Amino acid sequence: MNNNKLSKLLPVLLLVALVAAACTSLEAQEGAAPAQIEEDTAAPEDTSGPIVVEGVELPPTAGGATGAAIAAETADETRATTGVEGVDVNDLEDIEDEDDVRPSPPSIGADVPVTYFGPPPSTVNENLVGPNQLLTAGTLDEDAGYITLPLYQGRLASGGPNDGRNIWYIVTDTSDEGNADALGLNFSPKLNYADLPPEDVDFFTSTTVRRSFFDQDGILVFSGGFVDFSPEREVNPGSTDTSGTNNLLETLDFTPGAVGTDVGDPDGFYSPLTLISNAGGHTYNAPAVSNASESTLQAMCDGEVDYSLVHDSVVSICPGDDGEPGTVTLELVPGFSFGRPVLYLSMDANAGIAAALEGAVHAPALDNIRLGEDDSLFSSVERIFGTTNGPVNQDGGAVINPQRQGFNSAILGEGGPLNVLGGIPTIATDYSPLWDLNLGEWTQEAIDRGVPSRLTEEFQILGFVEDGWITGPGGSAYGSSGVLINCPIVHRFL
Repeated sequence: MNNNKLSKLLPVLLLVALVAAACTSLEAQEGAAPAQIEEDTAAPEDTSGPIVVEGVELPPTAGGATGAAIAAETADETRATTGVEGVDVNDLEDIEDEDDVRPSPPSIGADVPVTYFGPPPSTVNENLVGPNQLLTAGTLDEDAGYITLPLYQGRLASGGPNDGRNIWYIVTDTSDEGNADALGLNFSPKLNYADLPPEDVDFFTSTTVRRSFFDQDGILVFSGGFVDFSPEREVNPGSTDTSGTNNLLETLDFTPGAVGTDVGDPDGFYSPLTLISNAGGHTYNAPAVSNASESTLQAMCDGEVDYSLVHDSVVSICPGDDGEPGTVTLELVPGFSFGRPVLYLSMDANAGIAAALEGAVHAPALDNIRLGEDDSLFSSVERIFGTTNGPVNQDGGAVINPQRQGFNSAILGEGGPLNVLGGIPTIATDYSPLWDLNLGEWTQEAIDRGVPSRLTEEFQILGFVEDGWITGPGGSAYGSSGVLINCPIVHRFL
């Protein structure tokens, strides 16, 4: 019986039951024999036992046997229309954890398929809930967690040993709002404040933002900055003990997969940030992905990537041929922003350990950017929140923990750390691709009481800090860790 028929039949059944009850009451008032009364009010067949559907015992329902029957039929129709089956908790160890932060379809638990639902609100207003690709300069592959972006060619004019070398780069963010809209880039006015002179120097010489100009061929010429992509990235923990407040970051033996030149280098300093003099003096986020010759990259167009020559997040790269534009496909990182699952790029970091963990370029010059002043006057950064000792998978990794999160879990190879980003476009006005890492540690008391769980929202985290459940590493004061990561936002799932 389908739900429509059952809903039509229930009022009839209820009326019959009421009439029968009234007749029984009338007979009793007229002095019916006790035997007759007993016969008419005899208990019906017991249907209070458990309801079994497909061999699974359903929990009791408020509607008794009728409610259980309705629940069973609803469950059958939901499975038929959505194709979604329930998951036995005993089978959790068979589920692979792919750090899939995408939300489940709204058809789950409903009696209609997902195609019956209207378009998500974000298609009407990008500030409303729903999926929204923020970096629209490229093509997003949600299932694979990749984005394919235009690959641009530049040239180094440093006067140093690598003078004249190619610089292949992408563009993700800019302080030019008009060009951000025109090119599908992220608009970040905070980039205007990243350009800083050396400490204790009152004349202008930048140590954080490279100078550049585009020539008559549209080639961006950089004043300095070279990246060595040849090191082999390594992340080896000296311990796998995640009990208590143990922090595996402290045991890590690491090597970043790429290293940029620092201030004072003959080739000048590398920074993904560049101020383009003949583009209105705006600052662009233009991370380098390779320094190889065009012919060398042409050999990689078939998908065979040489990671000694390209960024570690590159999936495929091709400079184009016969006038066709070049493209590069990059792997994305899952995380959260104000409770919403997101995907972002991880391109550069000021610290070697962060670059190794994130598969990013170690760019020491980024260390000159001021941290710890999120959203204050002239701040160029926004906060990103991570934990050292969040929940890990259970039984030595045999059972997936849906609360898994943090660097201990990532170091054990269970997936990304699932960091929490602060403001991103369409959610807040303070977005910057320059993220100041606030690193937290669950306290021993929190662990003893079973408090640690997956956190997805900035003010949720700050509340745990305020209540004493989370501190800085080793019980230190909570705040900036001194680590800066260049992580352009790409996509918002909700």
